[in-house]
Amino acid sequence: MGCKMNAAVSFLRRLSLFVLVSSLCSCPCRAEDSAMENIVTEKKAEESHRQDSADLLVFILLLTLTILTIWLFKHRRFRFLHETGLAMIYGLLVGVVLRYAIHVPSDMNNVTLSCNVNASPATLLVNVSGKFYEYTLKGQISANDVDDIQDNEMLRKVTFDPEVFFNILLPPIIFHAGYSLKQRHFFRNLGSILAYAFVGTVVSCFIIGLFMYGCVMLMKQIGHLGGDFFFTDCLFFGAIVSATDPVTVLAIFNELQVDADLYALLFGESVLNDAVAVVLSSSIVAYQPEGDNTHTFEAMAMLKSFGIFLGVFSGSFALGVATGVVTALISFNFTKLRDFPLLETALFFLMSWSTFLLAEACGFTGVVAVLFCGMTQAHYTFNNLSPESQDRTKQLFELLNFLAENFIFSYMGLTLFTFHNHVFNPIFIVGAFLAVFLGRAANIYPLSFLLNLGRRNKISSNFQHMMMFAGLRGAMTFALSIRDTATYARQMMFSTTLLVVFFTVWICGGGTTQMLSCQKIRSIGPDGVERRSTKHESAWFFRIWYNFDHNYLKPILTHSGPPLNATLPACCGPLARCLTSPQAYENEEQLKDSDSDLILNDGDITLSYGDVTVSTDAAGAHTSGTPVGGVAVNSDEAPDWSFPWMIRSPRCLWTPTGTGTRTKP
Repeated sequence: MGCKMNAAVSFLRRLSLFVLVSSLCSCPCRAEDSAMENIVTEKKAEESHRQDSADLLVFILLLTLTILTIWLFKHRRFRFLHETGLAMIYGLLVGVVLRYAIHVPSDMNNVTLSCNVNASPATLLVNVSGKFYEYTLKGQISANDVDDIQDNEMLRKVTFDPEVFFNILLPPIIFHAGYSLKQRHFFRNLGSILAYAFVGTVVSCFIIGLFMYGCVMLMKQIGHLGGDFFFTDCLFFGAIVSATDPVTVLAIFNELQVDADLYALLFGESVLNDAVAVVLSSSIVAYQPEGDNTHTFEAMAMLKSFGIFLGVFSGSFALGVATGVVTALISFNFTKLRDFPLLETALFFLMSWSTFLLAEACGFTGVVAVLFCGMTQAHYTFNNLSPESQDRTKQLFELLNFLAENFIFSYMGLTLFTFHNHVFNPIFIVGAFLAVFLGRAANIYPLSFLLNLGRRNKISSNFQHMMMFAGLRGAMTFALSIRDTATYARQMMFSTTLLVVFFTVWICGGGTTQMLSCQKIRSIGPDGVERRSTKHESAWFFRIWYNFDHNYLKPILTHSGPPLNATLPACCGPLARCLTSPQAYENEEQLKDSDSDLILNDGDITLSYGDVTVSTDAAGAHTSGTPVGGVAVNSDEAPDWSFPWMIRSPRCLWTPTGTGTRTKP
């Protein structure tokens, strides 16, 4: 028994020694394999980094070339092609080169494996020789494009995630639209702008949707429909192509100094109807009838979608305004941050951008929120900024808007050749152009007729024709269409949307100057006298709002007067002193309200400013500018003190029907 035990122990010792020797012999081999694998991984990462840098360099060169060509066009006063159309052309040329001229093969180690799953997972873990690798879902591709994707790596690299457009490129564009809004002209035509933006966009959406549904039924009958295409898809297409972006037309209007009311109508409509189109499209997607067929008509489901539309829009509006008010009240008004312009500008920028992300995170629409945040900050926060920050914020958002907009239009041209799931159907394309024309006509002409019934300053027929012609589609339409291209219907919409944007930007935008000449719309010129609104031409609601804003909100949220102790009852004196900014008492020169000259009473106004007497008639035009000393003065040099109510300040007292005297310091 002892011999057997000794033999067993001896055997175990020999076995352990063998395993130990084997392990020692195999460790160097495994270590070498691991080291080689790390070297290969680092090499791949470096190559990927270089490829990404080359892809971004392509877009930087595109923007650089666009800017240089824009300078040449401005130098030669060439107005037929706007910078956005030029960016699209360069994007098309680069797309052709990337598609057919440059060949960057993919890694030859790429392997295509097939497995049957019920859904496409967002994240995939792959076990390779005991090591797990994580792969992220890029998107769906057709079976015919598998070889093409493996054959050219650069085409895959230049395709951006659609969320990049929504979270990075769209916010500065939308914010700049609200921040640079000329409030005086906007509020003068507020009723008409709201009618075009809300009622007109909804009408256009349903007109386009119904017309396109007829085209889809025709395609189905003749066998040209390769997948499912429901009525809700047609309405969604109507919503996204109802978003107008007349950036080309407005740039020419601004350069030629075209009538301010026409500019305000077009700009105000495009700003608001982008927001309406975003909320409307999300409401259509949320339409879910009960039962197995989710595409049938159901009254309750439609009412629910309508409620979602109102809830999302009002919630986004409230969030944007609240963020702008908080920015004005807490961040700037009662702090000394204005003593540090760099920090002030940085905080202003971050809080403005965070409005978009906060709205999206809360389930609202960031486009609506950041738009009204920009309008609120332009009205209140801008007055609290230091002069350096005022200049910096205006220039910063103008620069970001320019770069983001041109980048999007360049990418539009690029995607015509780099997007792998295009579905071009001639019947659908022709129908889309006709539907867009009919939808725009149904928006402009009937609403203009109804609005003219209550407007003293009528929207003339040539203005209506110009608004009809200027209904361009642009960045918002593209961003909404590229956000979801998973189904056959969405792929066809995206391909058709690209063609609609190309046509409207090149043809309609390029023909703006000729259309202005054809409609005999003259420019007022830089020295032209601008028409002023009278009391009866301004909406009664806005007159009430302006009185409340000027007497109460402006003193609380800005350094602008009059102080609250001059407008609140005497019993509220302590509260007024607590809420009024100290600068409101210290400022010798009261800030001029950007919308203070919106309303004039019917009586003439005579204002004495130092040695200069300025009179205005009922229409608001300066009728005289005669100094006491007899030297003529241009009325534009005199300050604008056209307030509709008596305003008291330490240095000025006047009433609309009397005479006010302003003394020099």
